[in-house]
Amino acid sequence: MRRTGKKDDPSARERILVAAEELFAESGFDATPTSRIAALAKVPKGLVHYYFQRKQDLLEALVERLPDEHIEQSRVVVPGDVAASLRRLVAELDKRNRASTLLSHLLWREADTHPSVKEALQARFTTVVDQVRTVIEAASTGTLPSADVNTAADLLALAVSYRHSVARYAETDDTMDREVEFIAGALANPSPVPPAR
Repeated sequence: MRRTGKKDDPSARERILVAAEELFAESGFDATPTSRIAALAKVPKGLVHYYFQRKQDLLEALVERLPDEHIEQSRVVVPGDVAASLRRLVAELDKRNRASTLLSHLLWREADTHPSVKEALQARFTTVVDQVRTVIEAASTGTLPSADVNTAADLLALAVSYRHSVARYAETDDTMDREVEFIAGALANPSPVPPAR
């Protein structure tokens, strides 16, 4: 929880957050003492605790810095072309991830041990699934079975999430064309589902 008072210095608070982001991503949350954060931020250790009573508060403040994943449908939908629409959506999501690669890496790293981080990443994943579903429905020329649309949305969101989780390690220009073409093709030519036994 952040305290307020006369000593508030937005530039010091920002330096602390930038230092924490870098050090948590490099060494992990638990292995990073607040003294290292203070040293990198060039502030007294007491100032770290002034802005962030607990180290956990620093992590929660970093979660709040994640870029908004909501993308306006009108920016990406190409009516009648599901593949082109999904490629444009993936490109927008990638652009936002590139703006915070270090932060994304840090949060993926800490998701297993910090419930607030796990919840934030789950909420982001749900947002991506919803956006993929909305884009497919808006770009489609006909009505698609909702089970197919839901499966396609889950698959593409999983692929995007995985790629973003390793983005710091794998610099790639892969635009996920194969995955997008596969999903769009499967939606255009659904295979008959065998009857249940």
